Amino acid sequence: MIQHTMFVQFTEPIPDTDLNQYLADLEEAARSTGVLQAFATQRHVPVPGEEQIPAFIATAVVQLTAADLEALGTLFAAPEVSEVFDTWRTRHPFKAAWANHAALS
Repeated sequence: MIQHTMFVQFTEPIPDTDLNQYLADLEEAARSTGVLQAFATQRHVPVPGEEQIPAFIATAVVQLTAADLEALGTLFAAPEVSEVFDTWRTRHPFKAAWANHAALS
């Protein structure tokens, strides 16, 4: 099993309803590939003063789980997943960082 943990940072504030819809759209697209085993998200919990730190601070964390690298590759190559990113990037610009890894213990 391999996990893809993605940190998504919207460059401007995003309304909660839009963030919820982005996450729902991403989950639907990922599930439609047939290789997704699990999907989880969490919003960033801000700490007072963190905006002064020169760091990549995510708006949300998304974790997708696939059986193996081949399945993860299928997720990455899926046109429906790319379409979600392209559509939402035009509505609310964002950056992403990620790591592919075994389950954290």
